[in-house]
Amino acid sequence: MFQTIRNAWKIPELRKKLLFTLMIIVIFRIGAAIPVPFLNVAALKELMEPLNDPTSTGAGNSLLGFLNIMSGGAFSNATVFAMSITPYINASIIIQLLTVAIPALGRMAKEGEEGRKKLGTITRYTTVGLGLLQGFAYYMYLRNTNANASGEALSAGYIISAPFRDGFAGVFVAITIVLIFTAGTALMMWLGEQINQYGIGNGISILLFAGIVSRLPTTLAAFWTYFSMASQGGSYTKYYFLVPLVIVLFLALIWVIVFMNDAERRVPIQYAKRVVGRKMYGGQSTHMPIKVSMSGVMPIIFASSILSIPSTIKMFWTPQADSFGEKFLNALSPTGWIYSVLYFILIIAFAYFYTAIQYNPVEMANNLRKNNGAIPGIRPGKPTSDYLAKILGKITLIGALFLAVIAILPIVLASATGMNVSLGGTSVIILVGVALETMRQIESQMLMRHYKGFLDN
Repeated sequence: MFQTIRNAWKIPELRKKLLFTLMIIVIFRIGAAIPVPFLNVAALKELMEPLNDPTSTGAGNSLLGFLNIMSGGAFSNATVFAMSITPYINASIIIQLLTVAIPALGRMAKEGEEGRKKLGTITRYTTVGLGLLQGFAYYMYLRNTNANASGEALSAGYIISAPFRDGFAGVFVAITIVLIFTAGTALMMWLGEQINQYGIGNGISILLFAGIVSRLPTTLAAFWTYFSMASQGGSYTKYYFLVPLVIVLFLALIWVIVFMNDAERRVPIQYAKRVVGRKMYGGQSTHMPIKVSMSGVMPIIFASSILSIPSTIKMFWTPQADSFGEKFLNALSPTGWIYSVLYFILIIAFAYFYTAIQYNPVEMANNLRKNNGAIPGIRPGKPTSDYLAKILGKITLIGALFLAVIAILPIVLASATGMNVSLGGTSVIILVGVALETMRQIESQMLMRHYKGFLDN
């Protein structure tokens, strides 16, 4: 990887693209450090302390912790980019699902470049709408919350002080804060598009990558904190063994993700010979690659969104002690075993759902028949579609189990070892996937430049 970057740096065109991408990342990190106005910084810091504490369960095993990791810490500091790019991701998922449910959007998706531009415009407007909704929810959370994770009143008072909470001033402050949050999301979306046009890699993925990488020092601080606790003796001595073990598991996890990211099932395809004019075409043998992890992290995002509903309700409503509501919300807390079981099941279910809307075995079989292609030993038509559906079912199960294990592994480790780190399996999948995809783009552009130079000479 480092050799690829070094070689790309020697090429003027790629060097400009790399520098442009780095400049966008710097702008993103600057925006992630600029707080919105009218907030009590001391009270906000006290409220968000569990998210910034690397050994706290709130650092990565909760809805707020997940949002904080995705935003590179901007969420806990209520900065301009606090909403990160999550509204855009949610909007993209919604529009992608609607292309299956709404025929007009489905036809638009098949219109080529022009259709993709129209869908992109719809996605942008949807992103702004979701940004307004999510920004308003975050504002209400900051406005009404006056207790920390332990239920104790914030010593610094309300996050939004009384003069800015009610009346005309309260309305003005609310509109200002929500619009700033939404503008930050829109700006991040625009920055990602600039990377797509002038930089290297997928812009949205690069910004997510930068946000997660910025939290790596927090993860390293967590390991160091646990290792330092081991010197106190007693029950803490176990961390002398557990910290190296978790680090080794973390490195092994990266290797497994890299392996599964490139794993694929190759279905053999044989094209029949055909005569066009005086020339004969076809007759060659090739294969159809089907990736094992074809759904990426989408099933995890879907499952997280569903299971985040109880945590979101808990942000706005505190049930009475020992009531059914309290027991229900506690049972679905991110640290409970019921949450882990439901998380595991939902990831597998959404993996099959996402594969079903992305890959149609009947359409794949029809495309093969139109191009005079066939799978050796399988008759064209329905037998081919049934064969492909059977393969997709097996491949999807393997990929879904892989995603489910990766997703719940940090929860299981936290429960078994008592260690909480702010980098979960989802974050690692995003990091490795973006890094590999960016390296592939750099290598392809280097190869394209090589052939272009050869032809020019």
